[in-house]
Amino acid sequence: MRRYGKHTDEDDIRSRPNRKGTRPRTNIRPAHEDAAEGMVLTVDRGRLTVLVDDRTVMAMKARELGRKAAIVGDRVALVGDLSGKKDTLARIVRIEERTSVLRRTADDDDPYERVVVANADQLAIVTALADPEPRPRLIDRCLVAAYDGGLDPLLVLTKSDLAPPDKLLELYGDLDIPYVVTSRAELDNGDAADRVREQLDGKITAFVGHSGVGKTTLVNALVPQDRRRLTGHVNAVTGRGRHTTTSALALPLAGDDGWVIDTPGVRSFGLAHIDPSRVIHAFPDLEPGTVDCPRACSHDEPDCALDAWVAEGHADPARLYSLRRLLATRERKEGD
Repeated sequence: MRRYGKHTDEDDIRSRPNRKGTRPRTNIRPAHEDAAEGMVLTVDRGRLTVLVDDRTVMAMKARELGRKAAIVGDRVALVGDLSGKKDTLARIVRIEERTSVLRRTADDDDPYERVVVANADQLAIVTALADPEPRPRLIDRCLVAAYDGGLDPLLVLTKSDLAPPDKLLELYGDLDIPYVVTSRAELDNGDAADRVREQLDGKITAFVGHSGVGKTTLVNALVPQDRRRLTGHVNAVTGRGRHTTTSALALPLAGDDGWVIDTPGVRSFGLAHIDPSRVIHAFPDLEPGTVDCPRACSHDEPDCALDAWVAEGHADPARLYSLRRLLATRERKEGD
């Protein structure tokens, strides 16, 4: 007979072990001190391909990470099945602190910031000198994103046989950006890859560019074998006949100590998330002059202290012009 009230004991309590909320909750999370270290190579429909030692492992994000997402280039800690065998799955339990981030928004009115690549050393901005015509405003936007995220920019100008690079390079001369100029013939015979590779050795480089500029051809020439191998691996795991990932893809640079991260082609590069106070860090000759700027200065207003800083001879006026031109891209549409 079941008893109630003060005469009850634990034997009279019905437990429901599978009912939501019956398990004691705790804020203590496992340390996972024995977790393996890895680098995220690509993300496809919630499944991440991670390099662990010399093998690729499929993984998913652990629930304990909450809404924090791992992206290409992230250094992560994993537990579970790390064999890399077919139909196995590990768990990402920790995302290490990032050294740099490449971010963008879908457009300038979109407040949702998307982190595209983590921990890259530089951003290679690939643009054609003709067919299609160069888009300086898009280049400016990519430069701002690079400076804001802590990446060094690199200009890769293709199709020099159709138009000379001088006019475009003149726009960026005061920024001291390294560049490589290639022709269509060099893209076809592999010489372009050899010349670009000199700028990539020992670095993690993200490539960005819009359709038709030769970015994919160049990346395929830099990492011909590994791209096919990794793409096939991802297809086998998802069980699909077509590689549909919209993520970036990290690939080891052939014959060198470096990485190439190929990003999806871009039509626009929104900068709604950009803070002018971060961009100024890329201008060490101008940054000290901002000490006397008004609070939240846009660096392009009547009270900006940079005008006096330049007038006193601390920096070249062309450098201030370049900074303001780049920051202005946050307020203008690309076609303006």
